[in-house]
Parts: sequence; structure tokens; C-alpha cells
Amino acid sequence: MTDEDERELEIELARLQQEHRDLDAAIDALHQSPAPDLLRLQRLKKRKLQLRDRIAFIEDQITPDIIA
Repeated sequence: MTDEDERELEIELARLQQEHRDLDAAIDALHQSPAPDLLRLQRLKKRKLQLRDRIAFIEDQITPDIIA
């Protein structure tokens, strides 16, 4: 992997982590509302899980494999 590829992955990783935090805040706010929209809440949680999977994938790409 080139340095440029790694920088692009790091930029995407930072963006995804920010989106994940934003979704976390939105989910918390929705939970606090008097009548939460359960369908919207479910969609936000699903998106958050997709982001978590993508974040884990990118972190694996950035971290070099260490053979013990």
C-alpha cells in the first residue's frame, strides 16, 4: 500500500468515525424524545453498525500484519 493510499484511508476513517459519533448523538437524542420514531431509530442503529464494520475494515487495512 502506498503512502497516498494510506492517507486516503486515514481520511475516510476519520470521516466515518465522525459520522459514527454523530449517529450516536442522534440515537441518544431520539431515545430522549417523548415519542421516539422507532423505525427511524432502527435505521440509525443499522447505519451505525454498517459504519462500525467499515471502520474495522479500514483499520485492518491500515494496520500492518504482524506474523508472530
